[in-house]
Amino acid sequence: LRIGPEHVSRQPSDTYYVNHDTVLRTHTSAHQVELLQSGLDRFLVVGDVYRRDEIDRSHYPIFHQMEGVKLFTPAELAPAQGNPDRELQLIQDDLKRGLEGLATHLFGPTEMRWVEEYFPFTEPSMELEIQFQNEWMEVLGCGVVHPEIVANAGRNPNQDKGWAFGLGLERWAMVLFDIPDIRLFWSQDERFSSQFASGQIVSFQPYSKYPPCYKDISFWLPPTQDDNDNYQFHVNDLNELVRGVAGDLVEQMELLDEFTHPKTQKVSQCYRIYYRSMDRSLTNAEIDALQEEVRRLAESELNVTLR
Repeated sequence: LRIGPEHVSRQPSDTYYVNHDTVLRTHTSAHQVELLQSGLDRFLVVGDVYRRDEIDRSHYPIFHQMEGVKLFTPAELAPAQGNPDRELQLIQDDLKRGLEGLATHLFGPTEMRWVEEYFPFTEPSMELEIQFQNEWMEVLGCGVVHPEIVANAGRNPNQDKGWAFGLGLERWAMVLFDIPDIRLFWSQDERFSSQFASGQIVSFQPYSKYPPCYKDISFWLPPTQDDNDNYQFHVNDLNELVRGVAGDLVEQMELLDEFTHPKTQKVSQCYRIYYRSMDRSLTNAEIDALQEEVRRLAESELNVTLR
């Protein structure tokens, strides 16, 4: 997939490593080459994927992704008259038209926009964002399949051209059923699951109005580790630590402040952690205990200095 050893997605801060040679699947694009090798020209792949990611209402360390790939027949590319630029535009227009049509079919008239992006396995690449709860939410990434991917599958990139997309099924369901928080998909509460039935599209009726409880944590970052000023700290490591302590009680974490000491050049960061249960009110005492454990582990495992 043209994801070299130095690519950021290979770092332990982004990917769950079982051991040095094995990771939990980060995207269904991992199956593109093997399926193209098998001779398929168009297919869908659905699977569970795992990523170390930020903490908010639209991110979760496990979700389900659907991959779609379509290679065009010579007849479908014929209108481009063999012009590579026109073929590229034809493929891109077909991709956008299909995905916009899918979104409109599912959601009805909705505000959406395309954002240019970079993926190693498609060129050009883009993301589709949909307006949801007064914010733009990315619901899929896509693009024209990179010629090297086709070649890696043992096929002729000058003949086999097409597009690929990967969409997060939970995010599409959030928009379709008006579900405000991705954590709800993992709830065991029957007040959530009983609202849905196969073949029915309904709007989720919130059953919890419990307020959030937030706590701040401030610390000095550890010294730099190389000549490129890369700190021995990544925010995803803190995200993972907080999730490990609080589980699904953590709703969001955001960077509040960052500054560099003028004399020592040490960097300080302050994060606000929002705790909220879907099912009950939280007490200050239990959140204080969780926050204290977060502080203890941050200092011992992330090598930061608490303030």
